[in-house]
Amino acid sequence: MSSPTGDFGLIGLAVMGQNLILNAADHGFNVIAFNRTVSKVDHFLANEAKGKSIEGAHSIEEFVSKLKKPRRMMMLVMAGKPVDDFIETLLPFCEKGDIIIDGGNSHFPDTNRRTKYLAAKGIRFVGSGVSGGEEGARYGPSIMPGGNEEAWPYIKDIFQGISAKSDGEACCDWVGDEGAGHYVKMVHNGIEYGDMQLICEAYDIMKRGLGMQDKEIGDVLTKWNKGVLDSFLIEITRDIMYFNDDDDTPLLEKILDSAGQKGTGKWTAINALDLGMPVTLIAESVLARCLSSLKGERTRASKVLEYVGRTNKFEGDKQQFLDDLEQALYASKIISYAQGFMLMQEAAKEYKWKLNKPSIALMWRGGCIIRSVFLKDITAAYRAEPDLENLLFNDFFKKAIHTAQPGWRDVVAKAALLGIPTPAFSTALSWFDGYRTKDLPANLLQAQRDYFGAHTFKIKPEHASEKYPEGKDIHVNWTGRGGNVSASTYQA
Repeated sequence: MSSPTGDFGLIGLAVMGQNLILNAADHGFNVIAFNRTVSKVDHFLANEAKGKSIEGAHSIEEFVSKLKKPRRMMMLVMAGKPVDDFIETLLPFCEKGDIIIDGGNSHFPDTNRRTKYLAAKGIRFVGSGVSGGEEGARYGPSIMPGGNEEAWPYIKDIFQGISAKSDGEACCDWVGDEGAGHYVKMVHNGIEYGDMQLICEAYDIMKRGLGMQDKEIGDVLTKWNKGVLDSFLIEITRDIMYFNDDDDTPLLEKILDSAGQKGTGKWTAINALDLGMPVTLIAESVLARCLSSLKGERTRASKVLEYVGRTNKFEGDKQQFLDDLEQALYASKIISYAQGFMLMQEAAKEYKWKLNKPSIALMWRGGCIIRSVFLKDITAAYRAEPDLENLLFNDFFKKAIHTAQPGWRDVVAKAALLGIPTPAFSTALSWFDGYRTKDLPANLLQAQRDYFGAHTFKIKPEHASEKYPEGKDIHVNWTGRGGNVSASTYQA
């Protein structure tokens, strides 16, 4: 048998897999390709991969045997059972020290489990988020690897070689233990949900509120993409606005307004609830997609539930309102990223991961779907202060939020008066107002809980007394006079 020649092996020849292989070959790596349907391997080699340093394998045994040790094997297959199935298929041919990489959108608890399972067998497992779509995979994605850190020195040259670059730095770095890489990709996707929803709401406001046509909206987005909102999603939305069908009318207006989703946004929202973190913008964006899916019911509701208000026609300075809308979108995006980093910060504590926030911001600066100009500012903020409690405490973002506030508030208010739903804009502003409020009405909520369920409450430090000691869980008889303290006043 000839000596192994493969630097890197990839299983899964859908478009993402093919493009990642071509990318790796362009960067000087000899790649071994395999697909469950082996005829796809031959077709790929005869066409897209022709003339490149790419070899095919027609069985898992051949695939493994063609790779240099320690073998670096990546799967780009459907999340869930297919990942486990391929792992079990690979194991009989693997040796201790080999590396198996899952580059799909797996749920991070599955990656936690697989990392531990394979470590016990001497196999280094890596769960890596890969973002950027088909074009990113071909020319440079954002890559977020985590898992068994022993694997990193062996895959670093490949991953950083094929990843996107931002100001000369690779948009790839080691994220953390176990499922940390897939967790960061999950949060990335959650932020993506929020960004997309915010842009959709801005489009709705311009279209229905200001009566603008798609091309005119495209012109506004072209302008925005040269300023603080410079980003991939604004760029592609501009292109969508300019795209006409064969009848020379906007194709966008023919698309059914019922949004799909694959689950990563929902995973982010559920995990935020599990960790008790108020990641409101991502949650509202998921729920907005759920509401959009009720197309039939919404159509029936539109015939019986009427707008009732002073006026549903915009009155005022259109250009000023568009400027305010730009600031509202910018401020709301800042809130979304602040919430996302809050969630990752809490996850690091909960799961005992060492997440590198400056590196995460850098990884998102290029290649990925949420890449935008202000991620440079996020990177700078966390590099200057790695333990920054919240992004809004950084001077740059604090100033940006304060500058945006008047227009942001006006946009949310006017949208409500016009009867145009803005769940993402509104929740971003409400969260901001809640976050900057020293005393929230949760004191009443605690009193209500204690009244009907004896759930207890704590007293404010400045009102502590012998009757109501500071830090103690207190229950009172709310039907008695003077707030009589019951016999079960204090609970450990």
